[in-house]
Amino acid sequence: HNQIANEAAWEVIREQGKAIDAVEAGVKIPEADPNDQSVGYGGRPDRDGNVTLDACIMDETGNAGSVCFLKNIKHTISVARKVMDETPHVLLAGQGAWEFALSNGFQTENLLTEKSKAEWKKWLEEAEYKPKINIELHDTIGMLALDDSQNRAGACTTSGLAYKLAGRVGDSPIIGAGLFVDNEVGAATSTGMGEAGLKSVGSFLV
Repeated sequence: HNQIANEAAWEVIREQGKAIDAVEAGVKIPEADPNDQSVGYGGRPDRDGNVTLDACIMDETGNAGSVCFLKNIKHTISVARKVMDETPHVLLAGQGAWEFALSNGFQTENLLTEKSKAEWKKWLEEAEYKPKINIELHDTIGMLALDDSQNRAGACTTSGLAYKLAGRVGDSPIIGAGLFVDNEVGAATSTGMGEAGLKSVGSFLV
C-alpha cells in the first residue's frame, strides 16, 4: 500500500501542487484500505474492541493539526488538516474530535472489519498484552514531501498498538514526537513503539 500512497502523493507534486496536499492525499490511501490493519479502516482495535485513531499533519510554516483517540472516522488525517486550517488549536481528542469531524461533514462508520474483529476475539482467549514493535510490519504510516517551491510537509496516521489500553495515545499525533517539519532543516516522522518516540521527542530530535 505504501507504493500506492506514494503514487497518490506524487500526482499532486507532479501537477505543481503543495507538499501539504500531497501528504494528505498519500496517507488517505492506507487509511481507506481494510487490508492494512495498522491504519484507519481495518485497524486493529484496543482491548475493548474499539478502533481508535491518531493522526497529525504539519506544513512548511510550522502550522500543525492533530487528533487522537478518534473513533468511527476513516480519514483521520483530513480531520487533523481541518484542525490545522480552521481552528486556533493544534490537538483535539476523543469525543471533541469526533464532534468536530461530524460538524465538518465527515461521515461516521464502523471501522472494525471482520478480519480484525476475529483476531481480537482470538486474542481475548488469553488476553496477554506484550506489545511487539511492528507486529503489523509497520504500525503507522508517515509521509514526507518536498514540492517545487522547496517547501516541506509531513503527515502521520495510525490505529496504534493492537489491543492497547483504552485511551492510549502514542507518538503519531504528537508534534515533535511522531512528526516534525522545519523548512530550513528537514522533516522526520516515525514508526515503531510510540512510547519510545514520546520519551525521546524523536522526530524533533532527528
